[in-house]
Amino acid sequence: MSKPLIVTIPHRLGKEEAVRRLKSGLGAVRTNWGHVFAIQEETWTGDRLQFQVSALGQSASGSIDVRDDHVNLVVFLPWLLAKLAAAIRPLVHKEGTLMLEKK
Repeated sequence: MSKPLIVTIPHRLGKEEAVRRLKSGLGAVRTNWGHVFAIQEETWTGDRLQFQVSALGQSASGSIDVRDDHVNLVVFLPWLLAKLAAAIRPLVHKEGTLMLEKK
């Protein structure tokens, strides 16, 4: 197994509001990015999301931990998707930031 993809996204929302925005934003992710990957499993336990996704015939798992001032995403990628990690990281950071922006 390769190194995990780790993305930290700062925010000023507080934990509860950040969780609320992420939960609602994941629906948009399914709609906007469903042609690229599919969310197979999504389990929230308090302020932590455990998930399983698939892309390009590969399966990956990870978690999102929501804190008062940042969100930490950790995804364990199979070797094929790990080769794309450098390209994926900025996109994930951008999309996560958009979800958490003050509206």
